Amino acid sequence: MKCFHAWLAAAVLLPAAGFAQQTDLREFRVGMAVSELPRSGYGDFACAAQASQKLTDWRDFKACPAAADGSHAVSFRYANAGTGEENAGKTRVGGQPVNLSLMIDDQAEVIGLRMETDPHSGLYLHKKAYLFGLQARARFGENGWTCLEAKPTATEQPIGGVFVKEHCEKDTLTRHFVLDRQLFRDPRKDLREFTDATQLTILRPG
Repeated sequence: MKCFHAWLAAAVLLPAAGFAQQTDLREFRVGMAVSELPRSGYGDFACAAQASQKLTDWRDFKACPAAADGSHAVSFRYANAGTGEENAGKTRVGGQPVNLSLMIDDQAEVIGLRMETDPHSGLYLHKKAYLFGLQARARFGENGWTCLEAKPTATEQPIGGVFVKEHCEKDTLTRHFVLDRQLFRDPRKDLREFTDATQLTILRPG
Protein backbone atom coordinates (compact mmCIF):
# COMPACT_ATOMS: atom_id res chain seq x y z
CA MET A 1 0.00 0.00 0.00
CA LYS A 2 2.87 2.37 0.81
CA CYS A 3 4.39 1.76 -2.63
CA PHE A 4 1.04 2.44 -4.31
CA HIS A 5 0.62 5.81 -2.58
CA ALA A 6 4.17 6.80 -3.51
CA TRP A 7 3.53 5.87 -7.15
CA LEU A 8 0.28 7.80 -7.20
CA ALA A 9 1.81 10.91 -5.67
CA ALA A 10 4.58 10.89 -8.26
CA ALA A 11 2.22 10.56 -11.22
CA VAL A 12 -0.18 13.50 -11.05
CA LEU A 13 -1.71 14.63 -14.33
CA LEU A 14 -0.80 18.31 -14.08
CA PRO A 15 0.63 20.75 -11.54
CA ALA A 16 -1.90 22.73 -9.55
CA ALA A 17 -0.85 25.91 -11.34
CA GLY A 18 -2.08 24.47 -14.64
CA PHE A 19 -5.45 23.72 -13.10
CA ALA A 20 -5.80 27.29 -11.81
CA GLN A 21 -5.29 28.52 -15.37
CA GLN A 22 -8.10 26.23 -16.56
CA THR A 23 -5.85 24.03 -18.69
CA ASP A 24 -6.96 20.43 -18.89
CA LEU A 25 -3.76 18.88 -20.21
CA ARG A 26 -0.53 20.68 -21.06
CA GLU A 27 -1.53 23.65 -23.29
CA PHE A 28 -4.97 22.23 -24.02
CA ARG A 29 -8.23 23.44 -22.57
CA VAL A 30 -11.84 22.82 -23.51
CA GLY A 31 -13.25 25.90 -25.22
CA MET A 32 -10.11 26.99 -27.07
CA ALA A 33 -10.20 27.69 -30.80
CA VAL A 34 -8.37 25.49 -33.30
CA SER A 35 -6.34 28.56 -34.26
CA GLU A 36 -4.97 28.60 -30.67
CA LEU A 37 -3.77 24.99 -30.71
CA PRO A 38 0.03 24.51 -30.59
CA ARG A 39 1.80 24.26 -33.93
CA SER A 40 4.69 22.16 -32.62
CA GLY A 41 5.33 19.44 -30.07
CA TYR A 42 2.62 17.09 -31.34
CA GLY A 43 2.20 14.71 -34.28
CA ASP A 44 0.62 11.57 -35.75
CA PHE A 45 -2.67 13.41 -36.35
CA ALA A 46 -5.50 11.13 -37.46
CA CYS A 47 -9.24 10.67 -37.15
CA ALA A 48 -9.94 8.97 -33.81
CA ALA A 49 -12.86 7.04 -35.30
CA GLN A 50 -10.92 6.10 -38.43
CA ALA A 51 -7.23 5.74 -37.66
CA SER A 52 -6.30 5.11 -41.30
CA GLN A 53 -7.40 8.67 -42.10
CA LYS A 54 -4.21 10.64 -41.46
CA LEU A 55 -4.25 14.43 -41.07
CA THR A 56 -1.64 17.12 -41.59
CA ASP A 57 -2.58 18.93 -38.39
CA TRP A 58 -5.53 20.04 -36.24
CA ARG A 59 -6.93 22.24 -39.01
CA ASP A 60 -7.93 19.17 -41.04
CA PHE A 61 -10.48 18.15 -38.39
CA LYS A 62 -13.46 18.33 -40.77
CA ALA A 63 -12.00 15.40 -42.71
CA CYS A 64 -13.00 13.21 -39.75
CA PRO A 65 -16.52 11.77 -39.49
CA ALA A 66 -18.90 13.67 -37.23
CA ALA A 67 -20.07 12.01 -34.01
CA ALA A 68 -23.64 12.15 -32.72
CA ASP A 69 -22.94 15.52 -31.11
CA GLY A 70 -21.58 16.88 -34.38
CA SER A 71 -17.96 16.99 -33.25
CA HIS A 72 -14.95 15.64 -35.12
CA ALA A 73 -12.44 13.68 -33.00
CA VAL A 74 -8.76 14.11 -33.86
CA SER A 75 -6.23 11.76 -32.27
CA PHE A 76 -2.62 12.80 -31.70
CA ARG A 77 0.47 12.05 -29.65
CA TYR A 78 3.35 13.92 -28.11
CA ALA A 79 6.16 14.42 -30.59
CA ASN A 80 8.66 13.72 -27.80
CA ALA A 81 7.01 10.47 -26.68
CA GLY A 82 9.23 8.15 -24.66
CA THR A 83 11.65 5.74 -26.26
CA GLY A 84 11.92 3.07 -23.57
CA GLU A 85 12.08 -0.49 -24.89
CA GLU A 86 8.74 -1.73 -23.56
CA ASN A 87 6.66 1.33 -24.43
CA ALA A 88 8.66 3.03 -27.19
CA GLY A 89 6.85 5.93 -28.79
CA LYS A 90 4.00 5.90 -26.26
CA THR A 91 2.41 9.16 -25.16
CA ARG A 92 2.10 9.22 -21.38
CA VAL A 93 -0.01 11.17 -18.93
CA GLY A 94 0.75 10.66 -15.25
CA GLY A 95 3.19 7.92 -16.23
CA GLN A 96 0.48 5.89 -17.99
CA PRO A 97 0.55 5.29 -21.78
CA VAL A 98 -2.59 6.88 -23.25
CA ASN A 99 -4.37 7.59 -26.50
CA LEU A 100 -5.39 11.24 -26.77
CA SER A 101 -8.02 12.97 -28.89
CA LEU A 102 -9.62 16.39 -29.18
CA MET A 103 -13.28 16.80 -30.11
CA ILE A 104 -13.76 19.83 -32.36
CA ASP A 105 -17.10 21.27 -33.52
CA ASP A 106 -17.94 22.89 -36.86
CA GLN A 107 -17.20 26.32 -35.39
CA ALA A 108 -13.57 25.17 -34.98
CA GLU A 109 -13.78 25.10 -31.18
CA VAL A 110 -12.48 22.34 -28.91
CA ILE A 111 -15.54 21.01 -27.10
CA GLY A 112 -13.89 18.00 -25.52
CA LEU A 113 -10.67 16.20 -24.65
CA ARG A 114 -10.45 12.44 -24.22
CA MET A 115 -7.72 10.36 -22.60
CA GLU A 116 -7.87 6.58 -22.89
CA THR A 117 -5.31 4.19 -21.45
CA ASP A 118 -3.49 2.36 -24.22
CA PRO A 119 -4.50 -1.34 -24.26
CA HIS A 120 -1.32 -2.16 -26.18
CA SER A 121 1.08 -0.90 -23.54
CA GLY A 122 3.47 -3.29 -21.81
CA LEU A 123 2.00 -5.73 -19.31
CA TYR A 124 3.36 -3.94 -16.22
CA LEU A 125 1.66 -0.64 -17.06
CA HIS A 126 -1.42 -2.26 -18.60
CA LYS A 127 -2.11 -3.91 -15.23
CA LYS A 128 -2.19 -0.42 -13.66
CA ALA A 129 -4.50 1.20 -16.22
CA TYR A 130 -7.56 1.24 -13.95
CA LEU A 131 -5.57 3.25 -11.39
CA PHE A 132 -5.28 6.12 -13.87
CA GLY A 133 -8.90 6.94 -12.98
CA LEU A 134 -7.85 7.56 -9.37
CA GLN A 135 -5.23 9.99 -10.60
CA ALA A 136 -7.89 11.82 -12.61
CA ARG A 137 -10.15 12.16 -9.59
CA ALA A 138 -7.28 13.44 -7.46
CA ARG A 139 -6.31 15.90 -10.20
CA PHE A 140 -9.79 17.36 -10.76
CA GLY A 141 -11.04 17.12 -7.18
CA GLU A 142 -12.29 14.15 -5.15
CA ASN A 143 -15.67 15.72 -4.33
CA GLY A 144 -18.73 15.97 -6.51
CA TRP A 145 -18.48 12.71 -8.45
CA THR A 146 -21.61 10.61 -8.98
CA CYS A 147 -20.63 7.00 -9.61
CA LEU A 148 -22.40 3.80 -10.60
CA GLU A 149 -20.68 0.47 -9.94
CA ALA A 150 -21.65 -2.69 -11.79
CA LYS A 151 -21.54 -6.18 -10.28
CA PRO A 152 -19.54 -9.12 -11.66
CA THR A 153 -21.26 -11.29 -14.25
CA ALA A 154 -20.53 -14.81 -15.50
CA THR A 155 -18.16 -13.39 -18.15
CA GLU A 156 -16.77 -10.50 -16.10
CA GLN A 157 -15.00 -11.80 -13.02
CA PRO A 158 -12.54 -10.27 -10.49
CA ILE A 159 -8.78 -10.43 -10.99
CA GLY A 160 -6.96 -11.32 -7.80
CA GLY A 161 -10.10 -10.53 -5.85
CA VAL A 162 -10.45 -7.06 -7.40
CA PHE A 163 -13.37 -6.14 -9.70
CA VAL A 164 -13.91 -2.67 -11.14
CA LYS A 165 -16.60 -1.60 -13.57
CA GLU A 166 -17.37 1.99 -12.68
CA HIS A 167 -18.96 4.96 -14.45
CA CYS A 168 -18.59 8.39 -12.86
CA GLU A 169 -19.62 11.91 -13.81
CA LYS A 170 -18.94 15.30 -12.33
CA ASP A 171 -20.07 18.84 -13.16
CA THR A 172 -18.36 22.11 -12.33
CA LEU A 173 -19.09 25.62 -13.55
CA THR A 174 -16.75 25.14 -16.50
CA ARG A 175 -16.46 21.39 -17.11
CA HIS A 176 -18.40 18.14 -17.39
CA PHE A 177 -16.25 15.10 -16.60
CA VAL A 178 -17.05 11.52 -17.61
CA LEU A 179 -14.83 8.81 -16.14
CA ASP A 180 -15.01 5.06 -16.80
CA ARG A 181 -12.79 2.41 -15.19
CA GLN A 182 -12.69 -1.34 -15.75
CA LEU A 183 -10.74 -4.25 -14.29
CA PHE A 184 -12.02 -7.79 -14.87
CA ARG A 185 -11.51 -10.95 -16.91
CA ASP A 186 -13.55 -13.58 -18.69
CA PRO A 187 -12.85 -16.87 -16.86
CA ARG A 188 -13.30 -18.77 -20.13
CA LYS A 189 -10.27 -17.06 -21.66
CA ASP A 190 -6.53 -17.22 -21.14
CA LEU A 191 -5.24 -15.55 -17.96
CA ARG A 192 -3.25 -13.11 -20.08
CA GLU A 193 -6.46 -11.78 -21.64
CA PHE A 194 -8.16 -9.27 -19.37
CA THR A 195 -9.78 -5.84 -19.40
CA ASP A 196 -7.95 -3.09 -17.54
CA ALA A 197 -8.72 0.44 -18.69
CA THR A 198 -9.63 4.04 -17.89
CA GLN A 199 -11.31 6.57 -20.15
CA LEU A 200 -11.59 10.21 -19.10
CA THR A 201 -13.58 12.69 -21.19
CA ILE A 202 -13.61 16.40 -20.37
CA LEU A 203 -16.43 18.38 -21.99
CA ARG A 204 -18.09 21.76 -21.91
CA PRO A 205 -20.85 21.88 -19.28
CA GLY A 206 -24.42 21.24 -20.40
